[in-house]
Amino acid sequence: MQFAKVWQRLLGVERTVVEQVVFDEDEGAIVASVRPRKGATRRCGECQRRCAWYDRGEGRRRWRALDLGPIPAYLEADAPRVRCPEHGIVVVAFPWARHRARHSLMFEDQVAWLAKHASRSAVEKLMRVAWRTVGAIVARVVADAHSRKDPLDGLRRLGIDEISYKKGHKYLVVIVDHDSGRLVWAAPGRDKKTLAKFFDALGKSRSAMLKEVSADGADWIAEVVRSRCLNAKMNMDAFHTVQWATDALDEVRREVWNHARRSLGDQALADRLKGCRYALWKNPERLTGRQKGKLAWVAKTNNQLYRAYLLKEELRLAVRMKGEEGIALLAHWLAWAARCQIPAFVELGAKVRRHRVAIEASLRSGTSNALVESTNTKIRVLTRVAFGFRSPEALIAMAMLAVGGTCPELPGRATPLSFELTAA
Repeated sequence: MQFAKVWQRLLGVERTVVEQVVFDEDEGAIVASVRPRKGATRRCGECQRRCAWYDRGEGRRRWRALDLGPIPAYLEADAPRVRCPEHGIVVVAFPWARHRARHSLMFEDQVAWLAKHASRSAVEKLMRVAWRTVGAIVARVVADAHSRKDPLDGLRRLGIDEISYKKGHKYLVVIVDHDSGRLVWAAPGRDKKTLAKFFDALGKSRSAMLKEVSADGADWIAEVVRSRCLNAKMNMDAFHTVQWATDALDEVRREVWNHARRSLGDQALADRLKGCRYALWKNPERLTGRQKGKLAWVAKTNNQLYRAYLLKEELRLAVRMKGEEGIALLAHWLAWAARCQIPAFVELGAKVRRHRVAIEASLRSGTSNALVESTNTKIRVLTRVAFGFRSPEALIAMAMLAVGGTCPELPGRATPLSFELTAA
């Protein structure tokens, strides 16, 4: 037909013959009759292998293409089936669409790009699709990207954490590559069985190549890592170590506060102690003048609470110093915690000893779970964007698209369009 090359570019099809383009008045849309070129015919939709003909299938089928201006566009073609030695009877592969999709490649790539960069309402209105359809498209785009490049190849340093994505204790295990900064794997669950699925997918040979694994100190993570990554050093995330100390300090503050209001009956003292919470929590360099005054008052009136504050600060300083100096200060802190006679910090000292090897490994390498925490923050935003998806797999696909490096280029932007409007 005339201008066949122009129609190929407009419709975003490759290895495809455009036979005819008509305007369907009933649909109010442009419909292009297409067929694969000779070399792209009779291939299995699953594995792309050339296969024996089976039958004509269910007749002609339509795929949604990108709108041409304000007018919707469709591709229409026969959908025969072939007999694949591996996958059985299956619909043939189409060069303009992914298997089992009812949208063109270019349409799905644009929807996926918009899902990452635009709001839910903008995607629905611009692309004229339901939000559930967006979830299915994103899942296909991510699966296609992973089939071309395995995200688990070349991993050396990992960060592992869990994140709540739904009420009712619904969690995802999240794994990030420290070197690329990308999310490489996620799955619903929060236990050893879930994490073992990752190492099953990674395989023994690639697991043996891991050098470092960082986590938050959860025992179920440490047990799986020790059993599956024999050559990797386990790093205890510094942020969670300091968080433990902050929680122990707050426990001491609550005990002192309850003693003041219940045992002593001094409500004024209890109120002042309650008002010191943020002064005790914050780092000294970030204290306001008023908070510094509250801290000085604590040092003068309650020796136990102030010692608990100093214990928290020394542990934070050890984590901040890192290297051999940090390890030496950690040893001093452990000795102090053991003899401080503050139950919360005696218990914390025992907990730190149990994770001492992993904490010291983190101090030596400087590796933390900060990157994983940042990824979790982005996933929490996505849980609101992805509201309406039926399954956690759709949310995981959305996360892979946004922070996993699988987002496609906006169609037509990767390489500039340059063609002449001439007859084919």
